[in-house]
Amino acid sequence: MCRDEHDHHASDGPVRPHTCCPAPPPDGAYDAGLTRRGFLGGMGGAALSGVALTGLTWSSLAAEEPGLPAAPPRRPLVVKPVLLYHLPVRKPQTSWRSWGGVQTQQDLDGEVARINGELKKLQSDADFPVKFLPLEALDNAAKLAESPDVKAADTLLVYACNGNLNEIAKLKKDTIFFLRHKSGPLYLYYEIISPRFLRQHTDTRVVEGIDDDDVVVDSQDEILWRLRSLCGLHNTLGTKILAVGGPGGWAQPKGVVADLVREKWKLDIQTIPYRPDPKLPDQADLTALFQAAREDKAAVELARKRADAYLKLPGTTLETERAFVDNAFLLEQVFRKLMAKADCRAITINSCMGTIMPITETTACLPLSTLNDDGYVAFCESDFVVIPAGILMSSISGKPPFLNDPTYPHDGVITIAHCTGPRKMDGKTLEPARIMTHFESDYGATPKVEMHTGQVVTNVIPDFKEERWVGLLGEIIAHPFLPICRAQIDIRYEPSDLLVAERMPGFHWMTIYGDYHREIGYAIKKIPVQWEFLG
Repeated sequence: MCRDEHDHHASDGPVRPHTCCPAPPPDGAYDAGLTRRGFLGGMGGAALSGVALTGLTWSSLAAEEPGLPAAPPRRPLVVKPVLLYHLPVRKPQTSWRSWGGVQTQQDLDGEVARINGELKKLQSDADFPVKFLPLEALDNAAKLAESPDVKAADTLLVYACNGNLNEIAKLKKDTIFFLRHKSGPLYLYYEIISPRFLRQHTDTRVVEGIDDDDVVVDSQDEILWRLRSLCGLHNTLGTKILAVGGPGGWAQPKGVVADLVREKWKLDIQTIPYRPDPKLPDQADLTALFQAAREDKAAVELARKRADAYLKLPGTTLETERAFVDNAFLLEQVFRKLMAKADCRAITINSCMGTIMPITETTACLPLSTLNDDGYVAFCESDFVVIPAGILMSSISGKPPFLNDPTYPHDGVITIAHCTGPRKMDGKTLEPARIMTHFESDYGATPKVEMHTGQVVTNVIPDFKEERWVGLLGEIIAHPFLPICRAQIDIRYEPSDLLVAERMPGFHWMTIYGDYHREIGYAIKKIPVQWEFLG
């Protein structure tokens, strides 16, 4: 998508070609004459920021894992269910029991069986990986501090029938509290979880890291979407991502955004440069790896066969040179080998127009698309302003995110577009695609994905400071063929145009099939990032 060079408006001539990788502004200020794509972003040819891959050759990569590496699956969310209870003892002439329907051992046994049945159904209904540890019923919550299961768990699912919830807060774990009103025996904390626990006998929430959004009454579906959210969060935090050409951030000073995402999202950024650095003779570079791969007859033949198979897929038409497609699949194979070596499931490409084209004689658009279709998370532009959102959305939904350029909202519609659209936007089914040149260069191989009309999508719009994300639901109403990035859709939304225009921060958007606004908002508050959902 991007060029290394940046262009300015001529004061008395035509607008020169746009680019899409912005550079850090001089002295912190932008030149008012820069075009929309004239900000050269983030890294350019500067020294990389991250953990560099060293000592690699194509022969070592090819030999280490025969065949084509597959994307690592999402890690299951490990959940520890806990039932807190208290069985009262009758005393004469005094209040000897609290509210609640679990008063006897028989009541307790029935509730344990009920919960285990509900957990079994949650497991079968989950469309994300989750592992439930054995239910533990306790009349003393303090015992949990030494529980191996609690230490191993990502999340606690606390059935707050009775007991001391302050002991749960001390554990500093992501926690969902479940209360019963009508779904079984009434729980005491249906009455007092807000005033006694969350607000600690005051008028404001006191407990750190737990709030009203962590409380569920009766509904198993409400438990499920929160667990889906936390599965996404725990699969995002600490993600290893390969940054080819180093990390960047659209129109932001070099290194600032990469430092932010390392701090907030704990991303482990592995880097590889495009070309050799004489000062770092042991560092691998993409030029050497790709050139060696082109001399590997087996790798070239595999790429050709995969290109053949891809072009025979239903709904696929070729409208560019076949050589671009063959080279794209060879480049994708290099990316897969590098990610396997670096133990990454995510990849991004910096300076991905003028830099990578002479090296590979194609564009990175098609490789990034096919990687997303095969379960990786792959982005162009190395824009770490939005990459955490893309990783999170994919980790929540199991579907590939679409990094895109937005336009200006009007008449309830906005156009979004980019040249790296995934085809399996629902995670399963290939959308039709025309394999064309990348628009701005008229070179390489790029899928014009025809995302289907009527599809509800969730759009996330992160700000440059990793402080506020805006959410916007929409419906695809068209996939036009405008003279812009190839994968393009018109989205209709409900909020006013002015509200959307005034509230959208940053630049790039992330878009995903389906409605996941609750899961995203629930996850990011734990970072913390503010969630502003426009409806």
